[in-house]
Amino acid sequence: MRKTIALVTGAAGGIGSAVTRALAERGTAVAAVDRDAEQLEQVTGAFAAKGLDVAAFPADVTRAKDVERAVAAVERHLGPVDHLVNAAGVLRTGEAVALTDDDWNDTFAVNTAGVFHVSRAVVGRMTRRGHGSVVTVASNAAGTPRTGMAAYAASKAAAAMFTKCLGLEVARYGVRCNVVAPGSTDTPMLSSMWEDASGPRRTIEGIPESFKVGIPLGKLARPDDIADAVVFLLSDRASHITLHSLLVDGGASLGN
Repeated sequence: MRKTIALVTGAAGGIGSAVTRALAERGTAVAAVDRDAEQLEQVTGAFAAKGLDVAAFPADVTRAKDVERAVAAVERHLGPVDHLVNAAGVLRTGEAVALTDDDWNDTFAVNTAGVFHVSRAVVGRMTRRGHGSVVTVASNAAGTPRTGMAAYAASKAAAAMFTKCLGLEVARYGVRCNVVAPGSTDTPMLSSMWEDASGPRRTIEGIPESFKVGIPLGKLARPDDIADAVVFLLSDRASHITLHSLLVDGGASLGN
């Protein structure tokens, strides 16, 4: 029996690398994709040194031709992709009317167009084989307004709805598409938003002046918390779940 093969984008980042490790530790062969080739090699090299079946495939998800080349290379070297995780993401903060064109365009290029490019390339192949599972890592900000995060929230909302529409269209081929929506997770992306050492505490307790509710569970998510949710939705244990969005935010969006 051949190994299950997964393709994970944003694999050099906090959540992407956690997903990559979690899948590989469960015996999956993982194609790790990221545009930061140097960081990607460091991450995959560390995993490989631990005996995990992880291979680096540098690619820029904002470029359709780059994505198609990478997916073709993955299937040529590893085999047919069974699982896709869209975890690549960027954050540009700022008030909506103060965002630059580059802020807006760069955010949507990765967070939304990237999901489109990779999903089109991978799912098009999955449908011909009659099976597959996709998880897009979005955000609880996709359904809850956040001050200073208009571009990010809008891009994640678009990516989430694209994933669900895709899932509706390809369900007849046996392909499932779901969304994991993290809240505040202990990654460099989150810490980049903190102004001082009070950042973690304020994130957990809430920030009234920004209309941000705290985290009822009283802690930040770990990247592994998000990875566990992704692994579950990819797995056969979730074989009758599709078009679903799973919040992993400690209750921060009050189940909205």
